Amino acid sequence: MKVCLISTYELGHQPFGVASPARWLADAGADVRCIDLSVDCLDEQAVREAGLIAIYLPMHTATRLAAAALPKVRALNPDAHLAFYGLYASVNADYLRGLGAGTILAGEVETALVRLYDRLTGEGDYSDETAVRLDKQRFRVPQRQGLPDLSRYAVLHVGDGTTRTVGYTEATRGCKHLCRHCPVVPVYQGRFFAVGRDVVMEDVRRQVAAGAQHITFGDPDFLNGPGHAMRVVEDFHTEFPEITYDATIKVEHLLNHRDKLRRLGETGCLFVTTAVESVDDDVLAKLDKGHTRADFVEVVAAARDAGLNLSPTFIPFHPWTTPEGFRDLLALLAELDLIENVAPVQLSIRLLIPQGSRILELDEMADYLGDFDSEKLSYAWAPGDPSADALQVRVRDAVQAGERENAGRRAIFQQVWEIAHEACGRIAPPLPPARADSRPVPAMSEPWYCCAEPTEEQLARL
Repeated sequence: MKVCLISTYELGHQPFGVASPARWLADAGADVRCIDLSVDCLDEQAVREAGLIAIYLPMHTATRLAAAALPKVRALNPDAHLAFYGLYASVNADYLRGLGAGTILAGEVETALVRLYDRLTGEGDYSDETAVRLDKQRFRVPQRQGLPDLSRYAVLHVGDGTTRTVGYTEATRGCKHLCRHCPVVPVYQGRFFAVGRDVVMEDVRRQVAAGAQHITFGDPDFLNGPGHAMRVVEDFHTEFPEITYDATIKVEHLLNHRDKLRRLGETGCLFVTTAVESVDDDVLAKLDKGHTRADFVEVVAAARDAGLNLSPTFIPFHPWTTPEGFRDLLALLAELDLIENVAPVQLSIRLLIPQGSRILELDEMADYLGDFDSEKLSYAWAPGDPSADALQVRVRDAVQAGERENAGRRAIFQQVWEIAHEACGRIAPPLPPARADSRPVPAMSEPWYCCAEPTEEQLARL
């Protein structure tokens, strides 16, 4: 039987979440075709011929795009068994059932997808078709044949005017932390699984052979298992001393493992994405982030001492945002000389509250929360300070305009700086100059975030 695996969006990377199950299904005898709608139009023949169509939903944007693509998919093949899998599948189960889903899976899904394939081909009796799977699996090397070339995805701007082709892999899946806003938590509930070093290295090896000059380790947190992570990067650097990498690491872990930061840089780590989210201690406590404002400031200094670039991410607009609080965030970023380190989109993000979010556990959310919007797949909410929403719209528009004009991070920050001060009834003072020892900051051509509305370009490919 032919199987069609579809990805709609995975942050500008070749989708690991398609390549991994493709290997398992091929090993089970399936004729697997992979489609990535982030770079290609829909392969109509692959859809028509499939007995099983499985759509990967790793994030909010991907889910919205999948819903937009589904009418065409079903028109091409109304008889195929339709499955959805990924972090956003189980939390949107009712919605996806309404779209015709026969199977919904999240977590460690590869074994379950094989069992579903066996049932559809008459080789098994698998019937658990709505499930979060947290069974420990013996990971296999992803099958990337059939996916678009790495050169068609986001590139790394190194900072010296050059770019590098980027590959993507994962050394762990899930996360041992329970941050209230994180989409990993409703699925993994504080568990994570280490991928064997031999599997990680073979996946990297094949991507380097395919042209990768830089690897993104896309683990929700690379230092969930610090010993495992450091052994992976030692192997990585020994075999590929000229290849660089980046990883995502919590502020808490950067602080607790500051002794490892220099070695990360020495083994080729160009930058670390770290989800700071806020610099207000009350808000950080509500989000259950496990760090404070002072911790963030300390981590910036520790990373700088180790020669490691930070790429902080934020959720600046949430129910507790005020114009003064937003201005304070900008002032701290300027004081810490992080203007060039922060992707402009990070200054405009508004909190997304999907079904299953631990944010809903807060009693005080009753003061802010509206109805669930089934089209947007999130709860409506209004900030305690009504002026915060108007500020967010102005900031979002300024960021989008600046990016369209390729204005550069400092120029866009200047615009947002002036907007924030105006919202507070203040005159914006001059921004401090960059530090004399500041270096170019490497950055992906596609910033890290997962709660955007689908773009016209994305929808045009569906």
